[in-house]
Amino acid sequence: MRVAVCQLNARADRAANLADARELLARAAVAGADLALLPEYTDYLGPHDGAPTPEPIDGEFAKFFAEAARELRMWVLPGSFHEASADPRRTYNTSLVFDREGTLRAVYRKIHLYDVEIPGRVSYRESATVAPGTEVVVADVDGVPVGLSICYDLRFPELYRRLAVDGATVVVVPAAFMMHTGRDHWEVLLRARAIENQCFVVAAGQIGDHEPRRTCFGRSMVVDPWGTVLAQAPDEVGVTVADLDFTRLARIRSELPSLANRRL
Repeated sequence: MRVAVCQLNARADRAANLADARELLARAAVAGADLALLPEYTDYLGPHDGAPTPEPIDGEFAKFFAEAARELRMWVLPGSFHEASADPRRTYNTSLVFDREGTLRAVYRKIHLYDVEIPGRVSYRESATVAPGTEVVVADVDGVPVGLSICYDLRFPELYRRLAVDGATVVVVPAAFMMHTGRDHWEVLLRARAIENQCFVVAAGQIGDHEPRRTCFGRSMVVDPWGTVLAQAPDEVGVTVADLDFTRLARIRSELPSLANRRL
C-alpha cells in the first residue's frame, strides 16, 4: 500500500482550506497513493468565534471529499472537521474515510480532548467547544485494517493497543500539534506507538501559523513497525509518500512477538 501524508496550513478561510486540500490530494494521486491523509481540522483552523456552521457527516464537507475520492480513484481520509452534535454549544472533532468510489466507509470522533494549561505558552480547553467520541474504530481499507485516531489521542497508548488488538496493522494520526510540544514529543510518540503495537503509523500534521497566535509543528511522517521513519515532510505545505511493506510487518511480529506475548 502506498500512502500519502498531505501537510496543510489551514486557516480561517474554509473555501481556501478545501481548495488547498483538494490540490494536495491531486498531487497524492499523481504520486500513486492508495490512501491519502490530511491533517486535523482541514475545514477551519482559526478563532472559535469565526468558525463555520458545524455540519452533519453527510454535509458539504463530506460531499466535497467524497467527490475528490471518486474523481481521483483513491482512498481519502480528509483529516477531521467540525461535525454538528446534539449539543448546540459543542461539535465533534470527526474523521471520515472514503473509498475509491467516494462511499463513506468509516467515521471516528476524537475521544481524548486537549485540555491543557502550560504557563506562558498555551491555555486551551478543547472540551469547552468539543464533545468527546466514545467508539474505537478500525476501518477496512482495501483489505488492510486501519485504526483511526486524531492528534491528542496520540498521548494515550491504551487507545493504540486497543486498535492493535482489534486487528489494526496501520494507524492514522491527523493532527495539529503545536510547535512547543511538537518539537519534543511528536516524533517520539509516533515512533513509540509504532514500536509498541508493531504497526505502521501514518501521521499528517498542520504546518505554520494560524490565528489566534498559534503555530503548528508539521513534520508529517510515516513510521514502520520497527520505529523507523520511512518518510518525513519538510517544513512546508506539501505531499510526502511512502510504501508500506506488510511482509516486513509480518516478519517483525514473528521475530520479536511482543504484541503476541502481552500478558495484560
